[in-house]
Amino acid sequence: MDPLDFLTDKQLLQFFRCSRTEMSCMEQPHTFLNQLRDHHFIPEKMYKKLIQCRSKEVREKGVYQVLDWVEAERPDSIKVFWNCVFRDHLLLQYPTLRLLRKRLLEGSFTFYEKLPEKVEKEEEEDKKKKGSVEGEEEDEEEKETQRKKRNQKKRSESAEEQPSTSTQSNPSQKRKVQRPKYSSPFSKKEKADIWTWPIYKTHLPVTCGDKEGTLNRDKLAKGERCIVVQGRWFIPSGFEEFGGKKSSKNWKYSIRCRNTTLGKLIQEGHLTSPDFKRRKSAQAKKALFPSNQSMGSITESKEDDDDDEEEEAEQEKEEVFKVTCGAINGMLHKDRFASGSSGKSIRTELCWMTPVEFVTGRSALEDPSWKKDIQWDGKPLNVLIESKILVIHSLLCKCKLCSSTAKDRHDQDNDDDCFICRSQGSLICCDKCPRSFHQRCHLPNVDGGAMMGDDCQWMCTFCVLRASQSCHYPKQMTYQEALTCRISDHLLECQYLLLCLYQADKDHIFVADPCIHVRNYTSVIKTPIWLDRVVEKLQQNLYQTVQHFVSDVWLIFTNCATFNRDNAEFRGMGKRLKDLFEREFKSTFSIQLQHPTASNCQ
Repeated sequence: MDPLDFLTDKQLLQFFRCSRTEMSCMEQPHTFLNQLRDHHFIPEKMYKKLIQCRSKEVREKGVYQVLDWVEAERPDSIKVFWNCVFRDHLLLQYPTLRLLRKRLLEGSFTFYEKLPEKVEKEEEEDKKKKGSVEGEEEDEEEKETQRKKRNQKKRSESAEEQPSTSTQSNPSQKRKVQRPKYSSPFSKKEKADIWTWPIYKTHLPVTCGDKEGTLNRDKLAKGERCIVVQGRWFIPSGFEEFGGKKSSKNWKYSIRCRNTTLGKLIQEGHLTSPDFKRRKSAQAKKALFPSNQSMGSITESKEDDDDDEEEEAEQEKEEVFKVTCGAINGMLHKDRFASGSSGKSIRTELCWMTPVEFVTGRSALEDPSWKKDIQWDGKPLNVLIESKILVIHSLLCKCKLCSSTAKDRHDQDNDDDCFICRSQGSLICCDKCPRSFHQRCHLPNVDGGAMMGDDCQWMCTFCVLRASQSCHYPKQMTYQEALTCRISDHLLECQYLLLCLYQADKDHIFVADPCIHVRNYTSVIKTPIWLDRVVEKLQQNLYQTVQHFVSDVWLIFTNCATFNRDNAEFRGMGKRLKDLFEREFKSTFSIQLQHPTASNCQ
């Protein structure tokens, strides 16, 4: 885990101030200075003067002045500075830099809230008085030290030529050189509870199997994707599967921080974790702001029963089953299932249905044959019911799934999670399809003020495009004709294509700037581009034609293939997303001819 990923600029600047003296005392600092020069962290005149110094004292003083200049002139680039000096070739050469980085990793450095203020008045007066004399004094000091070194060298040579009687009779014993030891700030018997260290206030290093990642405490508390591995964000159960522990189905005990399970840290109050259940945490219909009421469990029975259900829900992983009835396909969600006529648990492309509605259409008449007519994996649905995987609620059940009120049934018409980012929160529901969205996830972004009325009908981009596609393209177009279209006439199509890519990129690999999370990315990729940047350019009207938009999207996939030549997994992700974009582009623009080559849109 890289501590630079989560430390603030203020903390890094404080660490820099307290480490200047140690860095200035490094032996043979020429490579260190060259690295600073390559990244413009040292003025050229100061570098040329310092690189010629042979006196150790003058050189140390000069290096300290360089670091002082960095603090005064480059405070906003302090994270770049530490990234620059923590490169592998410098860490191998300078033990001081290894020690500094180890302090950050172990959290042994204390970040004080406020350091003593710097006294500058007396120093400024002295500089005015001695400004003209400093240069001469430094030159004299350098000459004096060189003179002493030459005399000392002569004395040592003469001593070697005329050894004393004691040295001739007794062989000299080499004195053992004590090498610096870098150890943990804790003794062997002391427990290293790193989750209490100040440096791990917001993040924690975690492992699952042979995979390592960084846990964001705040995101875990909010129930969001909270574990990052090389730029990929996971929910805890997703990281559990990524680490090869899918069979355990209990991330709280398969994910560890220094051999301590996250479940234990949650029990002891070091971490906060909500229940990762698929429930709407806000109003079900066009909810724009979080509700002040906390959402209870899906049943409204006794408190003891609720506690038991919550414990079971934490230990069980949610399951979704692919079901069919004749030519109709759907996905049955276990957590929405109540009975044949209650609980809209089967999602099709067009709507949510109860099992009876899935068999008989939109009719609400009870059909006792639904257990046999609905097939799962070639078997009747009754197999899941008999094995207690699906539990039919009692006729006296008073939960919202079994409620017969219009409002409770209407609340089940849309997804519980955002269709794009798959997280919960305040969602806007489409009135024509089962999709739900966060305001910022949908394209175009939804204005909250325009959606306050419950009587207002709202359609998502997917439904708008489907409804208007027949009149948009009465005739088929060639690929080149589509590329030369003005972007202002086809914003809807471009927004639809971007939403398809966002929804397909489940691990958010291509969403954010890779230069921030992926090391050495800019050294390989000269023109980085990502989905958020394409959306930003589209919203700012920076694209003139469809070809400009398509070129940037294709560049994402080209960069992925170039950077991941030796990584088949990530290269495959880019290939699948590329094929999806090409397929949807042809369908959306009614392309007549097959797309010839990627070079046409570069």
